[in-house]
Amino acid sequence: MASDKKNAAVRKTLSDTNLLLTITIVVFFVMYIGAIVFQGKGFLKPQTFFNILNANAPLIISACGMSLVMITGGIDISVGGVTALVTMCCAVYLDFHQGNVFVSLLIALGIGLGFGLVQGFLVAYLEIQPFIVTLAGMFFARGMTTIVNTYPFNVENSQFVALKDTRILIPGMGSYNKAGVYVDAYIEIGVIVALLIVVLMFCMLRWSKPGRNFYAVGGNSQSALMLGINVKRTRFLSHLICGLLAGICGFVYFLHVGSGAVSHASGMEMNAIASSIIGGTMLTGGVGNIIGTFFGVLSLSTIQIIVSSAGLEEAWWTGITVAAMLCLFLVVQSVVMARKKRAVQ
Repeated sequence: MASDKKNAAVRKTLSDTNLLLTITIVVFFVMYIGAIVFQGKGFLKPQTFFNILNANAPLIISACGMSLVMITGGIDISVGGVTALVTMCCAVYLDFHQGNVFVSLLIALGIGLGFGLVQGFLVAYLEIQPFIVTLAGMFFARGMTTIVNTYPFNVENSQFVALKDTRILIPGMGSYNKAGVYVDAYIEIGVIVALLIVVLMFCMLRWSKPGRNFYAVGGNSQSALMLGINVKRTRFLSHLICGLLAGICGFVYFLHVGSGAVSHASGMEMNAIASSIIGGTMLTGGVGNIIGTFFGVLSLSTIQIIVSSAGLEEAWWTGITVAAMLCLFLVVQSVVMARKKRAVQ
């Protein structure tokens, strides 16, 4: 009986999630088609879309972790700081100590897991507010980044540079440049990593028992407890996975920029939250979809490109546009959830 109630609650949550996912996908395609119509044919080139993926692969990864934590009813605003710390530590190790790329990846994963373990324990088992815990984590990560190194520099490690410059060509989707030469479209390694994480996270949340537990805990932790779900362990696991993804995000970000700097990943945590909300993840928990988060990142990036292409290159125009878009999706979420509640009553 309890199992039937649990499955019914999860099915209802997934139904809400799919509705918000549909809205997100439709909005993204409307925006992209609008960009093609009003901003010129540059958006018709496949490489334009692939460049969005190349630039936002780290954000896709961190937003996946953010969505997972938000689904359980929490939040993690340390992901940007962790990304910057990972980038700086890997850069210093490779450039100053002539390190190995594989070891630098282990450093990135270790830093991410360390933050996930500590923050998850404080949130889940000591029941400290996740905002306060991760705010402290953000300050700590930014401070440690400055301690590791204070000035920006490009990494010249030959092994790393070769990996950074690796491009995966996509035959048949290229275009002619201004010189009339055909150039194949390409994506960076980080895009492959990001897409794999999206698929794995989607499958976990959709079909695994831990995935259903995340939704149940975010929807109503008391009910989840009565259904036999270990609420504390579920919350701890969400922060642990988010920390791990922040470490992977930092390494992918490092592969994209190829340098270490204190200012790296500035504002990434806010963009991750915004992408999750645009993708249909509710701040109240219990509702969210990783595919929606993926399209949320694409939507956020597309609107920024549209604003820039329109000649409004000042930073405040981008901020105003993103704020308006975020408010729009919050209103849509509220309307959708209110209508469903009335339908149930």
